[in-house]
Amino acid sequence: MKLGLLSLSLKVADIEVSKAFYEKLGFSQMGGHIDQKWLIMKDQDNQAIGLFEGILKENMLTFNPGWDANGENIDDYIDVRYLQKMLGNKGIDCGQLIGENSKGPANFMMTDPDGNIILVDQHK
Repeated sequence: MKLGLLSLSLKVADIEVSKAFYEKLGFSQMGGHIDQKWLIMKDQDNQAIGLFEGILKENMLTFNPGWDANGENIDDYIDVRYLQKMLGNKGIDCGQLIGENSKGPANFMMTDPDGNIILVDQHK
């Protein structure tokens, strides 16, 4: 199954302080808007994290179908609607179904057996 770019989405108290901390660890901004209180950062090994101030209730894993390791759009990906259907057929609760006839950006969430939230968030 091809879920797209994997990142850890972190709930942060102060986006500026968190950005500075992760820069010291070798991460640099690859997306987002600090004035909107969210950033996507990656390191030289293409590991990605998202920093979200006042947006998330808790930390979660995030997959982005349609994005490569640099957050750039790719054409070879599985649409989020089909992913949701495939996972549902495997017995995974993916919440409210996305309209099958809809197009473009959409997302769904699921929870692993230990209560960890996983967001599948397609931007295109």
